[in-house]
Amino acid sequence: MIWSQIAKVAIVGLIALGAVPAAAQGEFPNKLIRVIVPYPAGGIVDVIARAITERLSATWGQPIVVEAKPGANSNLGTEQVAQSRPDGYTWLFTGPAFMANPRFYDKLSWSEKSFAGVGVAVWAPSLLVVPAASPAKTAAEFVAFAKSKPGELNFGNPGVGSSIHLNAMIFVDQTGIKLTDVQYRGQPPAILDLLENRIQMTLASQALIVQHVKEGKLRALAIVGKERSAQLPDVPTFAEAGYPAANVVPWYGFLVPAATPRPVIDKIVAGINGALADADTKKRLEAMGVATAAPLNADEIARTISLDTEKFAKVIKDSNIKLE
Repeated sequence: MIWSQIAKVAIVGLIALGAVPAAAQGEFPNKLIRVIVPYPAGGIVDVIARAITERLSATWGQPIVVEAKPGANSNLGTEQVAQSRPDGYTWLFTGPAFMANPRFYDKLSWSEKSFAGVGVAVWAPSLLVVPAASPAKTAAEFVAFAKSKPGELNFGNPGVGSSIHLNAMIFVDQTGIKLTDVQYRGQPPAILDLLENRIQMTLASQALIVQHVKEGKLRALAIVGKERSAQLPDVPTFAEAGYPAANVVPWYGFLVPAATPRPVIDKIVAGINGALADADTKKRLEAMGVATAAPLNADEIARTISLDTEKFAKVIKDSNIKLE
């Protein structure tokens, strides 16, 4: 009896001193979670993050607040999460930039290794498109056309270092074609010039281009995607078209600081996968022109990050891409 009482007193003392954090803090999650989106509020990345976290918040019964922190080509918000406490309560929702930017900026305080992936949320397919008047009916025909006019065809680059730009460069490197790089501030102006045949090719997000293709104003030759699009079932993937190296599908997902405990990571992964499986959430995401990702565990997410980082790093180095 005496030893039992002594043990109880010791446990109470340890809790008071904070030596039993699991008991003191409670089971994860038990307080507000912040999700940083390093892009402007109201943009597609911000909207996707909110659709998923709203479902997860309802499931967990805990508030999840999405905060837009744009700036420095997404580096500002990304750095904030990299330097946050690794307790599972601060997340980053971002895209390929977190893998590409460390290759463009020499003085970043973080790299892709600063994070642990906790959810590949959506794949964002893009299309290789040409004007309706183009003689190319397939990706192979475009390659032949470009090789017959080296440097004479214009490629619409929607942003140096963007995932679309990097995918295009992988395609260019794989095929050996030479295009004139015409730079734009975003995809919409490049699409307008493509419609007017002022440029002869671009890659563009499916959501922005699909209606023009359906109306016959533009022609889609291949899709950067895991599979064909339900909206454009006759368009082959880059892999099917014979260019598998160029089929690096951009994805958007959730990350936490790398030192976050594995049990917390696994719980977040399970929660995000559950939210993505929700029928209403899937419908909301598909309406945005993105494809809901199949569930991946933490190790599979880590492999995805590693493989895509390697591909982006290679094309940045081989093509000597520099941010202006």
